[in-house]
Amino acid sequence: MNSAYLYVRVSTDEQKRKGYSLPEQEERLLRHCEQNNIEVKGIFREDYSAKNFNRPEWGKLLSTLKTRKKKDAENVLFIKWDRFSRNIEYAYQMIGILRGIGVQAMAIDQPIDFTIPESTVMLAVYLSIPEAENGRRALNTMAGMRRAKKAGRWISTAPKGYQNLSYPDGRKYIAPRQPEASLMQWVFQELAKGFYNAEQVRKMAYSRGLKCERNNFWKIIRNPIYCGVVVVPPYENEEIQFVKALHEPIISESLFYEVQDVLNGNRKKVATKVVSMDALPLRGFLECPDCHRMLTGSASKGRHGNYYHYYHCSDKCKCRFKANTVNEYFEKELLNFELTPAVGKLYKTVVMDIFQSQNRTGLDERKHLAGKIDEQEKILSNARKRYMTDEIDADDFKAIKLECNEALRILEAKLTDMPNKLDSLKSVEGLLDIVIEKYSNIQKHYKNANISDKRKLIGSMYPQNLCFDGTGHRTPYLNNALSLILLVNSNLNGIKKGEKLSFNNLSPQVARRGIEPLFLE
Repeated sequence: MNSAYLYVRVSTDEQKRKGYSLPEQEERLLRHCEQNNIEVKGIFREDYSAKNFNRPEWGKLLSTLKTRKKKDAENVLFIKWDRFSRNIEYAYQMIGILRGIGVQAMAIDQPIDFTIPESTVMLAVYLSIPEAENGRRALNTMAGMRRAKKAGRWISTAPKGYQNLSYPDGRKYIAPRQPEASLMQWVFQELAKGFYNAEQVRKMAYSRGLKCERNNFWKIIRNPIYCGVVVVPPYENEEIQFVKALHEPIISESLFYEVQDVLNGNRKKVATKVVSMDALPLRGFLECPDCHRMLTGSASKGRHGNYYHYYHCSDKCKCRFKANTVNEYFEKELLNFELTPAVGKLYKTVVMDIFQSQNRTGLDERKHLAGKIDEQEKILSNARKRYMTDEIDADDFKAIKLECNEALRILEAKLTDMPNKLDSLKSVEGLLDIVIEKYSNIQKHYKNANISDKRKLIGSMYPQNLCFDGTGHRTPYLNNALSLILLVNSNLNGIKKGEKLSFNNLSPQVARRGIEPLFLE
């Protein structure tokens, strides 16, 4: 051996754990060449994994060997065979390639005399040991990862909305990162509404600052990590497991499963919102008095460059109204719905009383969910008994068990997220205060509201379309609560000054109507 190329390699993982270093390998190889009078033609330093030969520096070395001018016998020296390769199949292939161009691979700490046929046995041992080490290391790593997941830890790079952090003792964990966490919460809330599809929500979130590509977005909205659940995939005889995570969830489990229902098409989507200009708040709520089709709205440019807005029907129907006339008429009509302090107080008292007396609905829903949980547990118990008596085979029992566990997990999440009675009472009382405040001065509130809030208010008042004929309007029926308010307001004049307002001193027409606890936005 008169000359050789030196190859030194280390992986980052080994460099940290075992203390291997490129300079140390290089120094030993140079000392070996000096002691054996070997000319060093080049040194190639690699910091790359040896699972295959797709390595930058090895590619350069192989290219140099193939393009050398003199095709004399050449050598590649390294410390051990695990520096050359950790895959026995690829190692034999590369040895064959090197022999084809007149190059011999040699390890100075594990020398092989290729002139002796029996030495190939030692080569097989040297090459197989690193691959066996890799296999064992992979199994240990996988086992450690499964243990961490079963403990509720997220072991990968933090998903959108989270960040990787470490405890003082070095243990890793993830925690919400703002403002991404709030944006992800908003994403799930919008998806649950069903107004927009996933791609539309992604684009809206992108405009708000959430940088996420389409493919990754679909993955993260399917990931239960956001509701505090870690998925442990099946392995050998173990089934898939859903473990409560140690990190803080961004959303509730019920919201996550609600979004999954929308994405899977199991829940009917809400109709698309009608977009309207500020000057046309009633667009989408007006019905043509002639052909009873929906009126649309548009603006026309006048002679002096001004724009005039109209509500109008299709081309065949000539029905047309000035937008200002209709809007002003509607604003005057709102005065009929203004709540006096006495009516507002009565409305709140009656609704709260009815809500408390009918709060059994929440209890009934809890009982309903508890009944479903018992039903799933009975199915699972029955399947277990049939499996023990050989009525069903192992595959059928496994399928039934998986299906029941999934149903139980979703039902228990819904039961856990149901609000308690006190929280519900406070929530309803707060909503009523908002409704009474708005309807106590509804005309002013409507005029100062933006186009979106105006349309919400109109939609909450009229379940069916309005029909304006130029002088007045007709509608099939009002919202039940507002219809009652009109009747109460019309009876106020008959109540004596200082007399307490109650259903006893209202007209029989009002008393017969009763009241429905309907909460408006």
